[in-house]
Amino acid sequence: MKLPVSEEYINSVLKGLDISDVSQTTIRQCVSVSETIERQIGEKFIHLELGVPGLPACPIGIKAHKEALDKGVSSQYPAIGGIKELKQNASEFIKAFVGIDVAPSCIVPTVGGMQGSYNLFLECSQITPGKDRILFIDPGFAANHTQMNVLGINSESFDIYNYRAENLRPKLEEILSKGNISAIIYSNPNNPAWICLSESELKDIGECANKYDVIVLEDMAYLCMDFRRDLSQPFQPPYQPTVANYTDNYILMLSASKIFSYAGERIAIMAFSPTLFNREYPALKERYGIGKMGDNYILTYLYCASSGVSHSAQYALAQMLKESTEGKYNFVKYLNEYGRRAKMAKDIFLKHGFNLVYDKDLNEKISDGFFFTAGYNNMPNKLLLTYLLRCGIIAITLNTTGSSQNGIRVCISQLNTPEHFNILDERLAMFKQIVG
Repeated sequence: MKLPVSEEYINSVLKGLDISDVSQTTIRQCVSVSETIERQIGEKFIHLELGVPGLPACPIGIKAHKEALDKGVSSQYPAIGGIKELKQNASEFIKAFVGIDVAPSCIVPTVGGMQGSYNLFLECSQITPGKDRILFIDPGFAANHTQMNVLGINSESFDIYNYRAENLRPKLEEILSKGNISAIIYSNPNNPAWICLSESELKDIGECANKYDVIVLEDMAYLCMDFRRDLSQPFQPPYQPTVANYTDNYILMLSASKIFSYAGERIAIMAFSPTLFNREYPALKERYGIGKMGDNYILTYLYCASSGVSHSAQYALAQMLKESTEGKYNFVKYLNEYGRRAKMAKDIFLKHGFNLVYDKDLNEKISDGFFFTAGYNNMPNKLLLTYLLRCGIIAITLNTTGSSQNGIRVCISQLNTPEHFNILDERLAMFKQIVG
C-alpha cells in the first residue's frame, strides 16, 4: 500500500483502535495510530506528535548518575524532600537563570513534571474550602487536563489567543472574582503555541493572584528556550521571565526532560516560594495533621505517590544544575538546535500553504523553538488530521490542548536528519495535492 492511503483505510484503523474522533485522540493514542499504519503499509511516518527530546542526554548527568550508582545509593531510600546537593544546586540554578531567591528547603524533586503537577493539583484543590477549581490558561499541556479528569477535580479554562496584553487582566478578573479558583496553571514558553508571556502579562497574573489569593503554577519545562534573546549567561540579565517577580503565591515547575534531555530518568523539581511553602492551611491540618503547604506536599502526597525520586537521578540532576550555574555547561546553547529545526520546519509548512496559528507575541514574531502551531485555511481539526494521516504525518490537534483554534501542534524534536525534512516537504506537497 502506498501513500496517500484512502480515507476509508484511515477510518478502519481508527475503528480497530476504538477511536471515534481522531481529533480527540491523546498523544499516546496518536502514537498507536501511527504505529499501526506504519506496520500495515511499510512506510515510516513523520512524527510531530510526541514531545520527546531530540538531543542526546547531557553527559554530565550520565557521569554523575553512574558515580552515584557505584557509591551504592541504590540500596538506600532517598529523602522524600530531596537530597541536600540537589536542593542547594537547584536554588543556585534558579537564582542564576530566573533571577529569584528560592531557599533550598523550598525545592522538592518529583518523578518528572507529571508527578509534580498531579500532586499540586490535588493539594491546591484541598487547601481552601470552596476553592476547588484550577484555572488553565490554554492552550497547554494536554496531559494536565487528563490529570484533572483522573483526579475528579473541576477546572475552568480560556484560550489566550484573544486575551493577550491589556485583554488578559479583565478575563482573569472575570473568572477569579467568582471566588472558586484555587490555582492558575500555564506554561512559559508555551506548549504548544510557543508564545512567551510579556512582563506586563506576568505582572497582571501575579497581581490577580495576590488580589484573589490564588496560587500560580508556572510550568518552566522549556526554561530559557525563547531564543530571540540570550538567556544563557548565569547571574546576568536578561533572566527567564517569571510571575515570581510579582507575587509570593507561586510554584515553579522545572523538568530535566527538555532542559537536559534527561526525560528517561523522570526527574523534575517543584520550587515553592518560601512564603507559600511555610504557609499554614487549616484545612490541610484538619485533614492530614500537617498544616504547612510544603511539608504536606512532601510528607502526604509525595510519600503516598512514590516515597521519593530515584536516588541516583537526583545526583545526576544536581550535577547538571551545578555545572550550568558555574558556566561550565551552556545548556541554552546546546538547545538552540531546536530553534534551527523549527525554522526549517516552519518554512516547509508555509511553502505548502499552511499558516502559523499562534504567530505573534504581541507585536513580535513567535520564537523558533520546540513547538509551533500550524493550520490550513481554517480546516476543521478532524479533517486536517485525517488528511495528514493519509499522507504519513502524525500530530495532535489544537483542541486537545484547550485551544479553540483549528490546527495542529508541531513538535520538531524528531525531525533530526536532513532526510526527515525532505520527507516532510514531499508529504506536505502530497497533502496539498489531495486537498485540492
